[in-house]
Amino acid sequence: MSIEDLCRAWSPRLLSVLRIIIGFLLFVHGSTKLFHVPYVEAFAHVQLTSLGGGIAGMLEFAGGALLLIGLFSRITAFILSGEMAFAYFLVHAPQGFFPEVNGGGLAVTYCFALLYLAAAGPGPWSIDSAIRSSRHS
Repeated sequence: MSIEDLCRAWSPRLLSVLRIIIGFLLFVHGSTKLFHVPYVEAFAHVQLTSLGGGIAGMLEFAGGALLLIGLFSRITAFILSGEMAFAYFLVHAPQGFFPEVNGGGLAVTYCFALLYLAAAGPGPWSIDSAIRSSRHS
């Protein structure tokens, strides 16, 4: 088996792994903001009605859970990609142009990884794929 064959076989599966990992990370990030689990001092006083704290936390917690299981993956990834772009321009960009200076590298990475997931789909290991397969059976 050539490396091309191996990559072709595993590419869809790794798309699912990417979605699962990003979903888990966002779920935990939202949990940290909303429920302080795990506890992070920077999020100790998040107001649930604040745009950057509570509302972003709700999007990340719920959206992360949906991505984790692969349900409504494309629309969820698209919405979260927009949230990350919004977070970058609202919070990070005013502190300087370069992400290395303004601390926004992770927001940019999430933004484009989520945009990719919105375009590429959830991969085969998802509820979305199971629903799609059952409709075609």
